[in-house]
Amino acid sequence: MDDFEVDEVVQRALDRLTLLAEATTALSSTLDTRKGLERVCRTVVPQLADWCAVELLDDEGRAHRVHARHRDPGLLPVGGPTGPLPPLPEDSRSPLARVLRGAGPLLLTHADISGPGWSDDPWHTREGSLFDQFDAGTAVVAPLRSRRQVLGALTMARGADRPPLTDGDLALVEDLAHRIALAMDNARLHRETQRIAERLQRSLLPTLPETGPLQLAARYTPAAANAEVGGDWYDSFVLPTGDTTMIIGDVTGHDLRAAVTMSQLRNMLRGIGVDRTEPPGRILHRLDLAHHTLYPYSTATCVYALVSQSEDGAYVLKYASAGHVPPLLVTREGDTHFLDGGRGMLLGVVPDVPRTHADRTLPPHSTLLLYTDGLVERRGEPIDVGLTRLRQHAAALSREPLDVFCDELLSGMATDHEDDIAVLAARLPAT
Repeated sequence: MDDFEVDEVVQRALDRLTLLAEATTALSSTLDTRKGLERVCRTVVPQLADWCAVELLDDEGRAHRVHARHRDPGLLPVGGPTGPLPPLPEDSRSPLARVLRGAGPLLLTHADISGPGWSDDPWHTREGSLFDQFDAGTAVVAPLRSRRQVLGALTMARGADRPPLTDGDLALVEDLAHRIALAMDNARLHRETQRIAERLQRSLLPTLPETGPLQLAARYTPAAANAEVGGDWYDSFVLPTGDTTMIIGDVTGHDLRAAVTMSQLRNMLRGIGVDRTEPPGRILHRLDLAHHTLYPYSTATCVYALVSQSEDGAYVLKYASAGHVPPLLVTREGDTHFLDGGRGMLLGVVPDVPRTHADRTLPPHSTLLLYTDGLVERRGEPIDVGLTRLRQHAAALSREPLDVFCDELLSGMATDHEDDIAVLAARLPAT
């Protein structure tokens, strides 16, 4: 082998490694399986193949072509040759059927593609076989296999006007298919973990009490790209005095420890609030002492508020904040006010410092909103921008029913949020 041939072999090897690296990057850049497959097909066409297709098996074992790509997009049918495939007979000898049943990767020559016994070939359309339509000279069909389970198949074909695919290309496609299957399995595990985490988080949240003319509504939304449980919580219950508590808090961290601490803090606060008929600042002080004793290496924010009705029928709010974002009061006319009184340090920082509270008369038909910082904080943006955005959205929704108010507020504010969000709202009666 002369130097020129050696250089050519080395270059081909480098090209293959580059292709695999690019495909791996495309797969790792998203947890959306279909987006990842689309990016991989963009990577291999036309570098390795003139066209490619990906078929996936659903939970019932039916094959669906989820993506197809050709170097000349104009050759593909409108909408692409995607969708559910016809059922594959158990005795089918078509390459796709064999691969989906567990066969290893297959290298197909023009004679294989044009051979008999292809009447059940799922690559056939009303216009004929895709191989014929695209003048395929050689092709590779490789299984997408993970944990000894076939998830689907990857097909790549090269036109007759290009050098045929070889055993070396077969090994490359097999490696690529293995990486695709691994990425798909990781995405599936991530989705399952995310669902479990969300169910756990929601199971820790309470049912809101019936409070007569005072309406309550709450929402919890997990982080958009976070599969872990968090420490956000809300709570509300009626005290023996008849006052209604409104509580919102956030334990630092996004892990199981934060969720456990959150649950136990909530329960401690419930016990202290019911046992002690004291102002909110004093209640938070007692909670801080208990928190510092039991969870000395944890911090949390919290708002503890009491809504009571005076003898003249007016509703009065007493509240204290431990390092939490301020509650928002929205009048029916759309005026907004952040309630900045009664502020103190986070729980778990300086437990011996006394805490104060603030009072506020709530206008008829107004809305009181408690929320966690995930609603207003965005990376690279001052929090004042998020608070201003919250005021604008809340003002526009001031006359909407309370459930609509909460849903639309989250819809407008919680796009691409990186943290969990908890929201607790109260709507005052008209009189």
